Amino acid sequence: MIDAPADDWGMNIENWDWVPGVGVISILEYGQLAGDATAIEYLRRWTERNKHKSEQVKVINSMAPYAIFPTLYRITGERWYLDTATKIGDWMLTEAPRTHDGAFEHTVTEDAQFSDQAWADTLFMAVIFLARLARLTGDSKYAKEAEFQLLVHLRLLQDPETGVLFHGWNGAEGNHMSAARWARANAWVILSAPWIAAEIKDLTPLSDEIIERYQQLAAGLRQYQRESGLWNTVLDQSKFAEETSGSAGIAAGWLAGMRIGWLDPTYKEAAEKALQGVEEFIDPDGTVQGVSGGTPVMPDIPAYHQIPCYPTLYGQGLVLILLSLAYTEMGESM
Repeated sequence: MIDAPADDWGMNIENWDWVPGVGVISILEYGQLAGDATAIEYLRRWTERNKHKSEQVKVINSMAPYAIFPTLYRITGERWYLDTATKIGDWMLTEAPRTHDGAFEHTVTEDAQFSDQAWADTLFMAVIFLARLARLTGDSKYAKEAEFQLLVHLRLLQDPETGVLFHGWNGAEGNHMSAARWARANAWVILSAPWIAAEIKDLTPLSDEIIERYQQLAAGLRQYQRESGLWNTVLDQSKFAEETSGSAGIAAGWLAGMRIGWLDPTYKEAAEKALQGVEEFIDPDGTVQGVSGGTPVMPDIPAYHQIPCYPTLYGQGLVLILLSLAYTEMGESM
């Protein structure tokens, strides 16, 4: 994860955007669960090398790296982490573009506009940070916003028939665009929701609707799990490739949901099955294969099948999170 050349978009961690953001979030999760101080020290040095790049971008999709700041502040006591995180959190509350429903508009660093659109990705890329900032500062304004964003995204994106999520919502048109039940979109939410809730539960009441919708999502995903333990790139398209990053994120989300008490222990067996399927895509050197490339909301469902697969930091990261959680939750039985 840390040695790729600068011209490798998918694996270059020396950047400030969502891809390296998922990378550093996963390294933090591993470092905390494994008690590996070298991982935390790597993140401190990574931030020192790359913090100047953060000043060049201020969009929702580039909030992801800030999610490591609260922990780094607790460990180092360096005031810069707290001051920067607070400044960014206040920007999100007061200036970040929103849809007319109040959801954060999914703004990106690329030269593209997704006006009045809410995407599943946003919860992982931005709201995890906001929830962690809430816990760090004890300020309920961040917690209330994180709770609202979680609820509004579930309301906008959840399919009432299957329980799973559509990739995005277009508020201006009042539809889900291509209406793709994209696996990685569901992974971002099934994993980030319990993480967000764990950070804010002591600061603001959590809507019962969030838990109910989360449980419907988890159950819906169970229905689409393949015999291999994995999920297709688009959940209900059985002829599409089985995709590693989404599968790892879904299984990790189940484990996180069990940990917070939202899911019953029967999900453990399904998560173990997914873990076994994911392990088949890990090369001896640790490279994760079968990861679909960066994917906006595509114009139609067949277009998702055309996205090429190649190693990426978010693929590595979601698998690392799964492995770390699996070892913690399942121990030697994994």
